Amino acid sequence: MGRSRLSIILSMFTLVFALLSACASPPRHINDVCRVFDQKNGWFENWRSEANKTERKYGVPVPVLMATLRKESGFQHNAKPPRTMVLGFIPWKRVSSAYGYSQALDGTWSQYQKETGNRLAKRQNFADAIDFVGWYHAKTSDRFGVAKQDAYNLYLAYYFGWSGYSRGDWQQKPGLQQYARETEKMASDYAAQLQECN
Repeated sequence: MGRSRLSIILSMFTLVFALLSACASPPRHINDVCRVFDQKNGWFENWRSEANKTERKYGVPVPVLMATLRKESGFQHNAKPPRTMVLGFIPWKRVSSAYGYSQALDGTWSQYQKETGNRLAKRQNFADAIDFVGWYHAKTSDRFGVAKQDAYNLYLAYYFGWSGYSRGDWQQKPGLQQYARETEKMASDYAAQLQECN
C-alpha cells in the first residue's frame, strides 16, 4: 500500500473519530438552548429536529423537554448518579439505576420501550431520551391533569415518579421543590431564547 493511500485512510479514520467524539461530547453552553441546538446540528444528530418531532408527537413544548434534560443530566449522554460510600471512602453501589440524558430508571425505561414498541431505544441516545421525556410528561398530563406547559409539576412527577407525585412526597421536600422551580425557570428562559433564534 502506498504512503499516500495510507495517509488518506488514516485521515478518514481521524475524521470519523472526530465526528463520533463530537456526537458524544455535551454542549458547552447548556443554559442557552439556541447555542445547544447550534452545536448539535450535524449529520449524525440534530437535536432541534428531534426536539421538534417530540413536541409534535406528545404536545409537550420544546423548552419543557430541554429544561428537563438540562436539569437531569446537563446533556451528558452517560450521566449516572453518584456511588454510595462504605466507611466513607470505599465506592459502593449507585443510589439508583438512573442513566443517560434522561436519567430514566431501568424499570421506567423498560415500560417506555414496551409501550412505544421502541425496543432498541437507548438512554445514551438523544433522540430516544427526549422521546422518553415527552412520553413521560404526556402520561403525567393524562393521569393528573397537569398542563403540558407546566414545567414545575411535570418535573416533580418526573423526579418522584407517578406514585410519589400522587402521594405528595414532594410536599415535605423544599430542596426538590427548588429543583422544580429551577426547571420551570430554565424552561421559561429557553422559550424566550427560542423566540430570538428561530
